[in-house]
Amino acid sequence: MKFYKKILWVLAAALAAVQFIRPEKNATLVPAENNIAQEILIPAGVDSVLRRSCYNCHSNNTEYPWYAEVQPAGWWLAGHIRDGKGHLNFDEFANYSLRRQYHKLEEIQEMVEADKMPLPPYLWMHREDRLSPAEKSAVINWSIEARKAMESKHPADSLRPLPRPQPSAPPQTM
Repeated sequence: MKFYKKILWVLAAALAAVQFIRPEKNATLVPAENNIAQEILIPAGVDSVLRRSCYNCHSNNTEYPWYAEVQPAGWWLAGHIRDGKGHLNFDEFANYSLRRQYHKLEEIQEMVEADKMPLPPYLWMHREDRLSPAEKSAVINWSIEARKAMESKHPADSLRPLPRPQPSAPPQTM
């Protein structure tokens, strides 16, 4: 029994110690000059949905829940935010190439249609960020319309992925 008490004390001490090792917060005081709204027209309703349900992981400013202050939950959140921003950052969207912007709009549609965004684990703790059918439809339609607007302004080869070179067949020997 003494052995288990010692293990519990060591675990408690370790848990207390890690509370002092905190990840950097995803927050900036600088206005987002390269926000998606600089490049793409976003209706107010869609903008409010994106800000409520997407920006916590896909922008330079996160509104942290209380449990972000408890480690290792804070580390876990920081990793998810870093990963989310790596895939899409609405505050850096204007810096993306046209091809990448177009592709990200395609991915927004695909992920929302498939109920993959917002992430289901995120929605466990943030039920208010779940998209209603009307909100899903609005985001999907906006993504389609935004791509059409891009297609009307830019040549198709600047928006679509470049064709992958086909491997050349090795010379045949007789």
